[in-house]
Amino acid sequence: MSSIAILIWVINVTLDTVGHVALKFAAVSDSEESTELARWKFMLGSFPLWVGIICFCLEFVVWLAFLSVLSLSQGVLLGAINMVSIVIAGRLVFKEKLDRMRLLGMALITVGVIFVGIYA
Repeated sequence: MSSIAILIWVINVTLDTVGHVALKFAAVSDSEESTELARWKFMLGSFPLWVGIICFCLEFVVWLAFLSVLSLSQGVLLGAINMVSIVIAGRLVFKEKLDRMRLLGMALITVGVIFVGIYA
């Protein structure tokens, strides 16, 4: 895999992870609103929501760039590492629990991405 493909891949993973974490922050923000509509209005004005939206818009552009340097099958398989980075971020930022099955799944995804990356 070329160095430009690796750089684009790292940017993609970063934007995807930050986007998911930001949206989670927006979704769990403590609003003292009593109705669901009021909670959604509060959330629409929150900074983390817009960070997440911007990250996903930028990721869309980066993903197109990534697919321009790799085949679709390689890109999608390498993109699977996003799931691992999001789970790790959830653990670090939100103290989410990781059971054995999640850890095993993350390990299998990582091994698969390594194999695809080696032969890309």
